Amino acid sequence: METLRLGSNNTELVRRLQRALRGAHFSPGAIDGDFGPATLAALLGFQTSEGLVADGVVGPRTAFALGLSDDVVINSAIPSVTTTAVSHMFPNTQVDNIKNNLPFVLDGLVKFELTEKPMVLMALSSIRAETEAFLPISEFQSKFNTSPGGHPFDLYDRRKDLGNSRKGHGEKYKGRGFIQLTGRFNYKKFGKEIGLGERLLRQPELANDPSHASNLLAVFLKSKEPAIKQAIIDDNLALARKLVNGGRHGLTRFTETFRMGERLISES
Repeated sequence: METLRLGSNNTELVRRLQRALRGAHFSPGAIDGDFGPATLAALLGFQTSEGLVADGVVGPRTAFALGLSDDVVINSAIPSVTTTAVSHMFPNTQVDNIKNNLPFVLDGLVKFELTEKPMVLMALSSIRAETEAFLPISEFQSKFNTSPGGHPFDLYDRRKDLGNSRKGHGEKYKGRGFIQLTGRFNYKKFGKEIGLGERLLRQPELANDPSHASNLLAVFLKSKEPAIKQAIIDDNLALARKLVNGGRHGLTRFTETFRMGERLISES
């Protein structure tokens, strides 16, 4: 189905959209084939109600939710994510690291249905912000995780928000992987979601295995997909970064990579 947005002039399709919105109890006013402000407001209300990205655009997911199409056909950016393209996005990274690890990252994105360009760029930009070498890594000690004279990562030991509750939890469940997964709660939750069950709790170092690290990256981003997409639609990359990192760490690298990817990566 043709993508519809404010100002679309395909009168019959817009009428179908308006009738579908009215049937879903989000009235656009007159069924007149005019995609104007009233239709936009009704569409935004419907998208918000359904947990869709409220972008005011009738793309594949919204069309399916409204019964305007029989299935969801999503454009994929994966075929254009090549080692050459990514090496331009990671100008300070050894090409062999990209060549060796990119297939795992792409497999994870496909597995968790994050193949649209915004989420692919989000994944790659997050990797550069966290581990520019394009390798899964463990978090380093710093003043933010270790107190003066304290044992490693003691400032994480009893962080309730991370699910940590005793001495040693901080170091055991420190940041790892492409996404720097941190905290007992996240190791337990996302370990189960990638099929490791409780193994990731017992063997947290598995988060640095390239295959597991890629799946953890994908499933973590998937858990925040609507909010991330909305931030990207609003061109608020600082918020998109914060949704993953909780702050602004690596924001310059993240933004630089995302903007370059917008030019280099295409959808088909």
